[in-house]
Amino acid sequence: MKWTIIASPIGDLLAARDEVGLTELQLPQGKRPQAPRVGWERDDGAFADVRGELDEYFAGTRREFTVPLHPAGSPFQLRVWAALAEIPYGETTSYGKTAVAIGSPTASRAVGLANGQNPIPIIVPCHRVVGANGSLTGYGGGLDAKRWLLAHEASHAGLFAS
Repeated sequence: MKWTIIASPIGDLLAARDEVGLTELQLPQGKRPQAPRVGWERDDGAFADVRGELDEYFAGTRREFTVPLHPAGSPFQLRVWAALAEIPYGETTSYGKTAVAIGSPTASRAVGLANGQNPIPIIVPCHRVVGANGSLTGYGGGLDAKRWLLAHEASHAGLFAS
């Protein structure tokens, strides 16, 4: 497993990848400490694609990511994370609507738990999930980061209108 640090407007992000794709993008703040795992090898040169796409996202010129992903999770988590990736840039949805989207309409709490375990935030946009009433709910990187990401996307979403 290779890792690097990528500078961003919300702080340094720790990215990790294996031979298949990006496995983690750790945020600088929040409930999980940012640190490479034992046995990981730092390789700043192995992340040009990830760094480039994140730079474009933070510059407001990219709304979809194409870097290969390889998150580890249960089949349910993988379904939730795939649904998160379908939330349009600059928009939000609720846990309940995500549960319906994956065919498990009564699983909004489980969707919330899976959302909170998303190992590749920003690229798999878990920040776009809010409470049913539109309120900002928890975010692994802290609510300040979630507010920033949502405001950033809202301010650039119109630039992509056809």
